[in-house]
Amino acid sequence: MTRPRLVLLDRDGVLNRDRADYVKSPAELEMIPGSAAAVARLNAAGIAVALCTNQSAVGRGIIDAGMLERIHDRLRDELARAGARLDAIHACPDAPGQRSTHRKPAPGMLLDAMRRFRVAGHDATMVGDSLRDLEAALAAGAARVLVRTGHGAATQAAGLPPGLLPVAVHEDLAAAVDALLGAGR
Repeated sequence: MTRPRLVLLDRDGVLNRDRADYVKSPAELEMIPGSAAAVARLNAAGIAVALCTNQSAVGRGIIDAGMLERIHDRLRDELARAGARLDAIHACPDAPGQRSTHRKPAPGMLLDAMRRFRVAGHDATMVGDSLRDLEAALAAGAARVLVRTGHGAATQAAGLPPGLLPVAVHEDLAAAVDALLGAGR
């Protein structure tokens, strides 16, 4: 895998702990150890970082768009403490079952980010913890990385469909970033 120009990140299970009851407030956002420092390493390497996250809690009426923005403000603050930043945030509020070109596994958010940074699929890598993250990456032409945090271990244990391969698998975002940055040496 070559060093990407753009890294696309899922949120829940990659940057912060996934909650079965959704992250409903800034206080419920709990970072995965090492994830903010991993984003800082991508920033320092000159690689653009875009969040591409399904946030169906909005579409389900559990939280509103304003609360999602406050949660993302908290995420930005947590990242900034480690000297890290997101260059873009793409969040799809659609509920499951809604027709959507942006809710993963559809590639809309990834394609939007790739257009924004003028990056083709072969120069982008998606890091996620679910099959839908990998499917969206494949549809967008991006490289695929599965982390074992969040739902990643269960996703790997269930078996990755041959059509999605190759998929690099790493313990967490920090290990994935180690591999991505090592690829360009």
